[in-house]
Amino acid sequence: MEVEATPRRRSAFVTGAAGGIGTAIARRLHADGLDVTLCDLASTAERLDDLATTLDGPALARACSADVTDRAAVEAAVAAHVEAFGAIDVMVANAGIAITAGLLETTTQQWDRTMAVNVRGVFNCYSAAARQMVEHGTPGRLIGAASVAAHRAGKLQGAYSASKFAVRGLTQAVAQELAEHGITANCYSPGVVHTPMWESIDAALASRHGTPVGSEMSAMVASIPLGRLQVPDDVAGVVSFLASRDAAYITGQSLVVDGGMWFS
Repeated sequence: MEVEATPRRRSAFVTGAAGGIGTAIARRLHADGLDVTLCDLASTAERLDDLATTLDGPALARACSADVTDRAAVEAAVAAHVEAFGAIDVMVANAGIAITAGLLETTTQQWDRTMAVNVRGVFNCYSAAARQMVEHGTPGRLIGAASVAAHRAGKLQGAYSASKFAVRGLTQAVAQELAEHGITANCYSPGVVHTPMWESIDAALASRHGTPVGSEMSAMVASIPLGRLQVPDDVAGVVSFLASRDAAYITGQSLVVDGGMWFS
């Protein structure tokens, strides 16, 4: 009697997995039953290893180190993911940074670093994952980190906003190019999420305005119709949907998840 082969589990590669949103996304996709690679900078390796060991269930989890600005490193990391799990179904290009500075204050180094991580990093992730998806005939999902600032630029966030607008543009182009391969491309646009990144923005604004640390972020609640700051799990749920089979007919979109601050 012929024995049927066990179906391969879907798998996801998540960058910036050591951060608040990245960790929440990795946990959620693993809970959804996907094998997951947790990727971040080498300096976070111990944290990623600890996270990988805490993810229980039938799905597998592995950690790896790569700088998303290094194309060769990203390609090698994605190839290792495919070697471990047989294919790549979902790429979540989540890694990102933010600076708070006006036009006349932003240095060339700050601008270049923001673009390298937030734009080139997403490009490298999309490219490496799509190449593997096309080669293996996998109808996959490319999911990038945009921001509400990709829909309405923020004051003192020129470099960050420009980078996130670029992610939206890249995602729209990629969605059209890869549709023939059954690959979708979408991005998620969070608002004010209580994470270390937003704490750093709060600290920069507090220093500028002479207000207590924490007060700037707390004051933003007044502009959020749902009346609270986001938490990483709010974003992870949206990514879970975009990665799911229920989102198979959605591509080229930026799904805003900000509690109602901005209507797209």
